[in-house]
Amino acid sequence: MDPAADSFLTYLKVEKNYSKHTLINYTHDLKEFFAFLDGKLLTEVDLVLLRKYLVMLKEHNLSKRSVARKMAVLRTFFKFLIRELYLKKNPMSALRTPKLEKKLPMVLDENEVSRLIDSPAHDLAGCRDRAILETLYSTGMRVSELVQLNLDSVDFIGGVCRVLGKGAKERVCPIGDCALRSIRRYLELCETETSGVSKRAACLKKRTARQALFLNYSPHQSGSRLTDRSIRRIVDKYAAKTCRRKNISPHTLRHSFATHLLNRGADLRSVQELLGHENLSTTQIYTHVSTQRLKEAYDKAHPRA
Repeated sequence: MDPAADSFLTYLKVEKNYSKHTLINYTHDLKEFFAFLDGKLLTEVDLVLLRKYLVMLKEHNLSKRSVARKMAVLRTFFKFLIRELYLKKNPMSALRTPKLEKKLPMVLDENEVSRLIDSPAHDLAGCRDRAILETLYSTGMRVSELVQLNLDSVDFIGGVCRVLGKGAKERVCPIGDCALRSIRRYLELCETETSGVSKRAACLKKRTARQALFLNYSPHQSGSRLTDRSIRRIVDKYAAKTCRRKNISPHTLRHSFATHLLNRGADLRSVQELLGHENLSTTQIYTHVSTQRLKEAYDKAHPRA
Protein backbone atom coordinates (compact mmCIF):
# COMPACT_ATOMS: atom_id res chain seq x y z
CA MET A 1 0.00 0.00 0.00
CA ASP A 2 0.89 3.68 -0.21
CA PRO A 3 3.01 5.09 2.67
CA ALA A 4 0.13 7.51 3.39
CA ALA A 5 -2.12 4.52 4.08
CA ASP A 6 0.45 3.11 6.52
CA SER A 7 0.56 6.48 8.30
CA PHE A 8 -3.23 6.50 8.44
CA LEU A 9 -3.39 3.02 10.02
CA THR A 10 -0.72 4.00 12.55
CA TYR A 11 -2.77 7.08 13.43
CA LEU A 12 -5.87 4.93 14.01
CA LYS A 13 -3.93 2.53 16.20
CA VAL A 14 -1.85 4.98 18.26
CA GLU A 15 -3.92 8.16 18.46
CA LYS A 16 -7.49 6.88 18.03
CA ASN A 17 -6.97 3.59 19.94
CA TYR A 18 -9.04 1.62 17.43
CA SER A 19 -9.57 -2.03 18.29
CA LYS A 20 -7.63 -4.82 16.63
CA HIS A 21 -10.77 -6.00 14.84
CA THR A 22 -11.51 -2.51 13.44
CA LEU A 23 -7.92 -2.10 12.26
CA ILE A 24 -8.11 -5.42 10.42
CA ASN A 25 -11.27 -4.25 8.61
CA TYR A 26 -9.75 -0.87 7.72
CA THR A 27 -6.58 -2.55 6.40
CA HIS A 28 -8.59 -4.98 4.28
CA ASP A 29 -10.78 -2.23 2.79
CA LEU A 30 -7.80 0.01 1.99
CA LYS A 31 -5.91 -2.86 0.32
CA GLU A 32 -8.99 -3.53 -1.79
CA PHE A 33 -9.16 0.14 -2.81
CA PHE A 34 -5.48 0.32 -3.75
CA ALA A 35 -5.86 -2.89 -5.78
CA PHE A 36 -8.65 -1.12 -7.69
CA LEU A 37 -6.38 1.92 -8.26
CA ASP A 38 -3.91 -0.44 -9.94
CA GLY A 39 -0.89 1.83 -9.51
CA LYS A 40 -2.67 5.17 -9.83
CA LEU A 41 -1.54 7.84 -7.37
CA LEU A 42 -3.83 9.23 -4.68
CA THR A 43 -3.55 12.65 -6.36
CA GLU A 44 -5.23 11.09 -9.42
CA VAL A 45 -8.32 10.00 -7.49
CA ASP A 46 -11.34 12.07 -8.49
CA LEU A 47 -15.12 11.81 -8.36
CA VAL A 48 -15.32 9.81 -11.60
CA LEU A 49 -12.84 7.21 -10.33
CA LEU A 50 -14.65 6.91 -7.00
CA ARG A 51 -17.96 6.36 -8.81
CA LYS A 52 -16.34 3.57 -10.83
CA TYR A 53 -15.15 2.01 -7.59
CA LEU A 54 -18.66 2.26 -6.16
CA VAL A 55 -20.07 0.56 -9.28
CA MET A 56 -17.47 -2.20 -8.96
CA LEU A 57 -18.48 -2.84 -5.35
CA LYS A 58 -22.14 -3.09 -6.36
CA GLU A 59 -21.28 -5.49 -9.20
CA HIS A 60 -19.70 -7.80 -6.61
CA ASN A 61 -23.18 -8.14 -5.05
CA LEU A 62 -22.09 -6.71 -1.72
CA SER A 63 -24.81 -5.72 0.72
CA LYS A 64 -25.65 -2.04 1.11
CA ARG A 65 -24.20 -2.16 4.61
CA SER A 66 -20.85 -3.53 3.36
CA VAL A 67 -20.65 -0.89 0.62
CA ALA A 68 -21.48 1.85 3.13
CA ARG A 69 -18.76 0.60 5.49
CA LYS A 70 -16.11 0.61 2.74
CA MET A 71 -17.07 4.12 1.68
CA ALA A 72 -16.98 5.28 5.31
CA VAL A 73 -13.41 3.95 5.54
CA LEU A 74 -12.46 5.99 2.47
CA ARG A 75 -14.13 9.12 3.86
CA THR A 76 -12.07 8.83 7.03
CA PHE A 77 -8.93 8.09 5.02
CA PHE A 78 -9.27 11.09 2.71
CA LYS A 79 -10.09 13.41 5.63
CA PHE A 80 -6.81 12.26 7.16
CA LEU A 81 -4.96 12.93 3.88
CA ILE A 82 -6.32 16.48 3.73
CA ARG A 83 -5.49 17.16 7.38
CA GLU A 84 -1.94 15.86 7.00
CA LEU A 85 -1.48 17.82 3.72
CA TYR A 86 -1.02 14.74 1.53
CA LEU A 87 -3.83 16.16 -0.64
CA LYS A 88 -5.30 19.62 -1.20
CA LYS A 89 -8.79 18.57 -2.31
CA ASN A 90 -11.02 15.83 -0.93
CA PRO A 91 -12.58 13.83 -3.81
CA MET A 92 -14.98 12.09 -1.37
CA SER A 93 -16.72 15.36 -0.46
CA ALA A 94 -18.85 15.32 -3.64
CA LEU A 95 -19.65 11.59 -3.60
CA ARG A 96 -23.08 10.56 -2.36
CA THR A 97 -23.66 7.02 -1.20
CA PRO A 98 -27.08 5.40 -0.81
CA LYS A 99 -28.60 5.86 2.64
CA LEU A 100 -29.03 2.74 4.69
CA GLU A 101 -32.41 1.75 6.02
CA LYS A 102 -32.38 1.90 9.79
CA LYS A 103 -32.73 -1.65 11.03
CA LEU A 104 -34.45 -1.98 14.38
CA PRO A 105 -32.49 -4.17 16.79
CA MET A 106 -33.91 -7.45 18.04
CA VAL A 107 -35.13 -7.12 21.62
CA LEU A 108 -36.22 -9.81 24.08
CA ASP A 109 -39.12 -9.09 26.38
CA GLU A 110 -38.58 -9.25 30.13
CA ASN A 111 -39.98 -12.78 30.45
CA GLU A 112 -37.69 -14.07 27.69
CA VAL A 113 -34.69 -12.53 29.44
CA SER A 114 -35.70 -14.19 32.73
CA ARG A 115 -36.05 -17.61 31.09
CA LEU A 116 -32.67 -17.21 29.40
CA ILE A 117 -30.88 -16.22 32.62
CA ASP A 118 -32.56 -18.98 34.67
CA SER A 119 -31.66 -21.77 32.21
CA PRO A 120 -28.01 -22.64 33.19
CA ALA A 121 -27.35 -25.57 35.55
CA HIS A 122 -26.05 -25.13 39.12
CA ASP A 123 -22.56 -26.59 38.57
CA LEU A 124 -19.41 -24.45 38.17
CA ALA A 125 -19.79 -23.87 34.42
CA GLY A 126 -23.52 -23.21 34.83
CA CYS A 127 -22.96 -20.68 37.62
CA ARG A 128 -20.35 -18.95 35.46
CA ASP A 129 -22.74 -18.87 32.50
CA ARG A 130 -25.56 -17.44 34.61
CA ALA A 131 -23.20 -14.75 35.95
CA ILE A 132 -22.23 -13.89 32.36
CA LEU A 133 -25.86 -13.60 31.22
CA GLU A 134 -26.79 -11.57 34.31
CA THR A 135 -23.82 -9.22 33.77
CA LEU A 136 -24.57 -8.66 30.08
CA TYR A 137 -28.20 -7.78 30.81
CA SER A 138 -27.53 -5.86 34.04
CA THR A 139 -24.86 -3.56 32.56
CA GLY A 140 -25.57 -3.53 28.81
CA MET A 141 -21.85 -3.91 28.16
CA ARG A 142 -20.42 -5.22 24.90
CA VAL A 143 -18.94 -8.74 24.67
CA SER A 144 -15.49 -7.26 24.09
CA GLU A 145 -15.89 -5.36 27.36
CA LEU A 146 -17.16 -8.38 29.28
CA VAL A 147 -14.20 -10.63 28.40
CA GLN A 148 -11.77 -7.96 29.63
CA LEU A 149 -13.29 -7.84 33.12
CA ASN A 150 -10.89 -8.74 35.92
CA LEU A 151 -11.59 -9.75 39.50
CA ASP A 152 -10.90 -6.20 40.67
CA SER A 153 -13.17 -4.68 37.99
CA VAL A 154 -16.27 -5.37 40.09
CA ASP A 155 -16.97 -3.28 43.19
CA PHE A 156 -19.42 -5.40 45.20
CA ILE A 157 -19.89 -2.73 47.86
CA GLY A 158 -20.41 0.21 45.48
CA GLY A 159 -22.47 -1.84 43.02
CA VAL A 160 -20.45 -0.77 39.98
CA CYS A 161 -17.86 -2.23 37.63
CA ARG A 162 -15.07 -0.63 35.61
CA VAL A 163 -15.36 -1.27 31.89
CA LEU A 164 -12.78 -0.67 29.17
CA GLY A 165 -14.80 0.37 26.14
CA LYS A 166 -14.11 1.34 22.54
CA GLY A 167 -11.02 3.46 22.00
CA ALA A 168 -9.63 2.22 25.34
CA LYS A 169 -12.03 4.58 27.13
CA GLU A 170 -12.84 3.51 30.66
CA ARG A 171 -16.29 4.02 32.14
CA VAL A 172 -18.10 2.96 35.29
CA CYS A 173 -21.24 0.84 34.89
CA PRO A 174 -23.83 0.29 37.61
CA ILE A 175 -24.46 -3.42 38.12
CA GLY A 176 -27.59 -4.81 39.77
CA ASP A 177 -27.91 -6.98 42.87
CA CYS A 178 -29.03 -10.03 40.86
CA ALA A 179 -25.85 -9.91 38.76
CA LEU A 180 -23.66 -9.33 41.82
CA ARG A 181 -25.20 -12.31 43.62
CA SER A 182 -24.59 -14.51 40.56
CA ILE A 183 -20.96 -13.38 40.28
CA ARG A 184 -20.40 -13.92 44.00
CA ARG A 185 -21.93 -17.41 43.82
CA TYR A 186 -19.73 -18.26 40.82
CA LEU A 187 -16.57 -17.05 42.58
CA GLU A 188 -17.44 -18.99 45.75
CA LEU A 189 -17.99 -22.16 43.75
CA CYS A 190 -14.79 -21.51 41.79
CA GLU A 191 -12.82 -21.38 45.05
CA THR A 192 -14.44 -24.62 46.26
CA GLU A 193 -13.84 -26.48 43.00
CA THR A 194 -10.18 -25.43 42.73
CA SER A 195 -9.23 -25.89 46.40
CA GLY A 196 -7.58 -29.22 45.63
CA VAL A 197 -5.45 -27.90 42.78
CA SER A 198 -1.68 -27.97 43.34
CA LYS A 199 0.10 -24.72 44.14
CA ARG A 200 2.02 -24.82 40.86
CA ALA A 201 -1.16 -25.35 38.80
CA ALA A 202 -2.97 -22.60 40.72
CA CYS A 203 -0.13 -20.15 40.05
CA LEU A 204 -0.10 -21.13 36.37
CA LYS A 205 -3.83 -20.54 36.14
CA LYS A 206 -3.52 -17.18 37.87
CA ARG A 207 -0.76 -16.07 35.51
CA THR A 208 -2.58 -17.28 32.40
CA ALA A 209 -5.88 -15.66 33.35
CA ARG A 210 -4.27 -12.40 34.48
CA GLN A 211 -6.91 -12.19 37.21
CA ALA A 212 -9.70 -12.62 34.64
CA LEU A 213 -13.20 -12.72 36.09
CA PHE A 214 -14.72 -15.26 33.69
CA LEU A 215 -12.58 -18.33 33.02
CA ASN A 216 -12.66 -21.11 30.46
CA TYR A 217 -13.16 -24.60 31.93
CA SER A 218 -12.82 -26.69 28.76
CA PRO A 219 -10.16 -29.46 29.09
CA HIS A 220 -7.55 -27.87 26.81
CA GLN A 221 -7.99 -24.24 27.89
CA SER A 222 -8.84 -24.54 31.57
CA GLY A 223 -8.03 -21.40 33.52
CA SER A 224 -7.66 -19.11 30.51
CA ARG A 225 -9.71 -15.97 29.91
CA LEU A 226 -12.90 -16.52 27.92
CA THR A 227 -12.93 -15.08 24.39
CA ASP A 228 -15.64 -13.19 22.49
CA ARG A 229 -16.44 -16.36 20.56
CA SER A 230 -16.81 -18.38 23.77
CA ILE A 231 -19.38 -15.89 25.10
CA ARG A 232 -21.32 -16.07 21.85
CA ARG A 233 -21.40 -19.87 22.06
CA ILE A 234 -22.66 -19.66 25.65
CA VAL A 235 -25.52 -17.32 24.67
CA ASP A 236 -26.35 -19.49 21.64
CA LYS A 237 -26.54 -22.58 23.86
CA TYR A 238 -29.13 -21.16 26.27
CA ALA A 239 -31.04 -19.17 23.64
CA ALA A 240 -31.62 -22.40 21.71
CA LYS A 241 -33.17 -23.91 24.85
CA THR A 242 -35.39 -21.02 25.89
CA CYS A 243 -36.22 -18.83 22.86
CA ARG A 244 -38.09 -19.64 19.69
CA ARG A 245 -36.56 -16.72 17.84
CA LYS A 246 -33.33 -17.17 15.92
CA ASN A 247 -30.16 -15.07 15.72
CA ILE A 248 -30.12 -14.13 19.40
CA SER A 249 -26.65 -12.91 20.32
CA PRO A 250 -24.94 -11.29 23.31
CA HIS A 251 -25.71 -7.94 21.65
CA THR A 252 -29.42 -8.82 21.89
CA LEU A 253 -29.06 -8.55 25.67
CA ARG A 254 -27.46 -5.12 25.22
CA HIS A 255 -30.38 -4.04 23.02
CA SER A 256 -32.85 -5.44 25.56
CA PHE A 257 -31.06 -3.64 28.40
CA ALA A 258 -31.40 -0.25 26.68
CA THR A 259 -34.99 -0.78 25.52
CA HIS A 260 -36.23 -1.97 28.91
CA LEU A 261 -34.65 1.03 30.62
CA LEU A 262 -36.38 3.43 28.22
CA ASN A 263 -39.69 1.56 28.54
CA ARG A 264 -39.49 2.01 32.32
CA GLY A 265 -38.82 5.74 32.15
CA ALA A 266 -35.02 6.19 31.92
CA ASP A 267 -33.97 9.26 29.94
CA LEU A 268 -32.06 8.88 26.68
CA ARG A 269 -28.97 10.76 27.88
CA SER A 270 -28.53 8.39 30.84
CA VAL A 271 -28.91 5.34 28.58
CA GLN A 272 -26.27 6.84 26.27
CA GLU A 273 -23.82 7.05 29.18
CA LEU A 274 -24.63 3.53 30.35
CA LEU A 275 -24.04 2.09 26.88
CA GLY A 276 -20.84 4.07 26.34
CA HIS A 277 -22.10 5.65 23.11
CA GLU A 278 -20.09 8.62 21.91
CA ASN A 279 -23.03 10.14 20.00
CA LEU A 280 -26.62 10.43 21.19
CA SER A 281 -27.80 9.61 17.66
CA THR A 282 -26.51 6.05 18.12
CA THR A 283 -28.68 5.62 21.20
CA GLN A 284 -31.79 7.05 19.50
CA ILE A 285 -32.41 3.78 17.66
CA TYR A 286 -33.87 2.45 20.92
CA THR A 287 -36.51 5.17 21.02
CA HIS A 288 -37.78 3.79 17.70
CA VAL A 289 -38.06 0.34 19.25
CA SER A 290 -40.07 1.76 22.15
CA THR A 291 -42.29 3.75 19.78
CA GLN A 292 -42.90 0.68 17.66
CA ARG A 293 -44.04 -1.26 20.72
CA LEU A 294 -46.36 1.57 21.70
CA LYS A 295 -47.89 1.49 18.23
CA GLU A 296 -48.33 -2.29 18.41
CA ALA A 297 -50.03 -1.95 21.80
CA TYR A 298 -52.24 0.83 20.42
CA ASP A 299 -53.23 -1.14 17.32
CA LYS A 300 -54.03 -4.16 19.46
CA ALA A 301 -56.01 -2.39 22.18
CA HIS A 302 -57.72 0.64 20.66
CA PRO A 303 -61.24 -0.07 19.32
CA ARG A 304 -60.83 2.32 16.37
CA ALA A 305 -57.15 1.85 15.60
